[in-house]
Amino acid sequence: MSDPLVVVNPPELGEPRGFAHGLIAPAAGRTLFVAGQIGTNEEVRGADDDFIAQFERALERVLIVVAAAGGRSEHIGRMTVYVTSMERYRDARGALRGVWRRHMGSHYPAIALVAVTALVDPNASVEIEATAVLP
Repeated sequence: MSDPLVVVNPPELGEPRGFAHGLIAPAAGRTLFVAGQIGTNEEVRGADDDFIAQFERALERVLIVVAAAGGRSEHIGRMTVYVTSMERYRDARGALRGVWRRHMGSHYPAIALVAVTALVDPNASVEIEATAVLP
């Protein structure tokens, strides 16, 4: 399966690790804006304090929206990840690599990672929003 987005990684910016510097979407694509998703489930909102579990569930929720619109993970062109602790994120990077591979494979959209003081759900440690370009 070919990537529907064309990766743009200018060599003068250095090789990106875990993201792409830019992606070009096909002209005929439909744009899907995915609202910020936190690591919740239907029964308990943000009760699990496990950073990795929250990241994985937030990513799964993003992908549920993308799939409901007829897309796949490789249609995601950009993503913003908000974390309440950059230290927790850095400590979890090794495990997050496996979470990423399970859900996103080798597809890396343009990503911004932002540390924030709080999220709306006081138990949430991670929120992920995305933009996808669907065929």
